[in-house]
Amino acid sequence: MLDDFMTRAALAGVGVALASAPLGSFVVWRRMAYLGDATSHAAILGVALSLTLQISIFAGAVAVALAMALTVTVLTGRGYAMDTLLGVLAHSALAFGLVAVSFLSGIRIDLMAYLFGDILAVSRGDLAVIWGGAALVVGLIGWRWSALLTSTLSAELAYASGIDPKREQLVLTLALAVTVAVAIKVVGVLLIAAMLIIPAAAARPLSHTPEQMAMTAAGIGGASAVIGLHAAYALDTPAGPSIVCVAALVFLTTSILQSLRS
Repeated sequence: MLDDFMTRAALAGVGVALASAPLGSFVVWRRMAYLGDATSHAAILGVALSLTLQISIFAGAVAVALAMALTVTVLTGRGYAMDTLLGVLAHSALAFGLVAVSFLSGIRIDLMAYLFGDILAVSRGDLAVIWGGAALVVGLIGWRWSALLTSTLSAELAYASGIDPKREQLVLTLALAVTVAVAIKVVGVLLIAAMLIIPAAAARPLSHTPEQMAMTAAGIGGASAVIGLHAAYALDTPAGPSIVCVAALVFLTTSILQSLRS
């Protein structure tokens, strides 16, 4: 079954959707969309470092994405507005990453594949990394689910319950770094934030509990991956952007349904 490239691509898309869904819900609840952008844009610098040091792309992307997320966490509230700080770091990281890639000599690199994904070229090894990363993210979020919800609701309530909000922020930061690393092959660094935010935002009008929203987001993300792949195959369009377009159409549909109910 895994000899079929479309089957491998579909499994990769579903794996990324499973990792993105619970994390994306917290990104939406905490209004951390720009953090997703900053972390994903930094991953291209991780790709350049990985190729230079001849190490795993996954390891390099995780290391740099984690460093970016930790930098944002440390600098938050130190004289700069959050959106300004994230905007500066996101675009600076992408620029430095692209410049670093241009200095690579003797290495052939398909930059478009890293920017917009190359899901149709996913190998069995890539599938193992994607599903392993997805299992790690889902397990981490599931383990800290209650504490994460409490600290998201109120930092004061978290402290009163014996929960350290900064520790929970670190959990989200680690999960975000892993998700960015596993999603590079599927949608590329420019569209990772879209897969985090859009399915979760689309699931919000359909959900009544946090758990329901996370599961619905996973369903929307997985369906978007499969439908987007088939649409890209039929229409000869880029696979990664096609997946995001399908998710965006689902978001538009659920938003219209919410408006009609209101």
